[in-house]
Amino acid sequence: MKVSKFGGTSVASAQQIKKVAAIIKAEPARKIIVVSAPGKRFVEDVKVTDLLINLSAAALRDESTKEPLAQVVARYSEITDELGLDNTIKHVIETDLLNRLQADKSSPPLFADSIKASGEDNSAKLIAAYLTSIGLPAEYVNPFDAGLFVNDLPERAQALPEAYERLATLQHKQTITVFPGFFGYTRNGTLRTFERGGSDITGSILAAAVKAELYENFTDVDCVFAANPRVVNNPVEIEQMTYREMRELSYAGFAVLHDEALMPVFKAAVPLCIRNTNNPSAPGTMIVAERDHSLHPVTGISADSGFSTLYVSKYLMNREIGFGRKLLQILEDEAISYEHIPSGIDNLSVILRSHQLTTDKEQRIIDRVKSELNADDVHIRSDFSMIVLVGEGMNNQKGLTARAANAFARTGVNIEMINQGSSEVSLVFGILKADEQKIVNELYKEFFEPALVH
Repeated sequence: MKVSKFGGTSVASAQQIKKVAAIIKAEPARKIIVVSAPGKRFVEDVKVTDLLINLSAAALRDESTKEPLAQVVARYSEITDELGLDNTIKHVIETDLLNRLQADKSSPPLFADSIKASGEDNSAKLIAAYLTSIGLPAEYVNPFDAGLFVNDLPERAQALPEAYERLATLQHKQTITVFPGFFGYTRNGTLRTFERGGSDITGSILAAAVKAELYENFTDVDCVFAANPRVVNNPVEIEQMTYREMRELSYAGFAVLHDEALMPVFKAAVPLCIRNTNNPSAPGTMIVAERDHSLHPVTGISADSGFSTLYVSKYLMNREIGFGRKLLQILEDEAISYEHIPSGIDNLSVILRSHQLTTDKEQRIIDRVKSELNADDVHIRSDFSMIVLVGEGMNNQKGLTARAANAFARTGVNIEMINQGSSEVSLVFGILKADEQKIVNELYKEFFEPALVH
């Protein structure tokens, strides 16, 4: 049995959904299908999820929802008409949206979650109806009915252990299961969404639950590339990589797969393949537990912006027991998680995702660190990018950091921070955002085009 997830571009139009149907028909083992909400049909297009965000925002402001609702319904109607389906599914979708808009608004985040999740939910209903219409026995399955239970607020949504036991029964269904991605339910029936891009997570949970032979993640690229093709010209294709490598690359900007999607399949030892809906004959990139890493110590280079640094300096900091704990407690009180903590004997830097900060939060953090920890200097700087070199073979490769430093030297880019995790699968460089593309290109030349450098 294979679990196959189809992303937003794969289900963006009737033409794309016909490709999805052909892929399902070509392989009887594809018994569980996870779908996203319809994505962009062309560059300037708007995703259905974004239309739904506008719809929920209007409802929460007590404004008229007539126009934003009509935009959502029109997208589904166009797909339905072009697939040759009758008006039944249109009515189902419109009724569902109207019911959601009448729901309790006392918790705006949960109300917004319900509206956003309708994108995947109605996409699954529509695709199940189309598959049935062309002779493929398919059934829409609701996550609550199937038992995809998640934890309660305030923590981010994660599947509970019992969810895997309940979802395992899907492997015994005779029909094709069409399952909406992106959301689950608490035990009391409250809908909660995963992180955006969370359909990857749903597919991974299902693949782990039914112990699938393979989890296929269909998107709009043939494979994972060693660097972002929008930054580097014709980067090499990655045929095979490990879960750890993909996790590190996804964390630092590889948008092809949500980084949280790897944990369920990693724990269940289910291999994952990134494939292209528009070119299903391409082998894709296999993600496995172990691989031969003797040929290329570096598998890929990724970059992500939107980081800030909390810089704290205090003489004899290293001798003060509990300093780090107290500092992290201040961040926890502000509901802020951290990414890296490079440190010296008298100073440390805490790397944070900038979206967690506000002007008020920054000032409160600075004031508390000064008053409670008696720091000599505290300040926050923004507009940083993290450049990450990733590869299972890096820990056995001598001189790799020196080669990276040489690449930086050739560009004149200043390194603000260096951090290597204990796993030695990745090497992280903090730089100013303005230098991001320049250094990614130079690092790519260093590690993937040595003939051009030496």
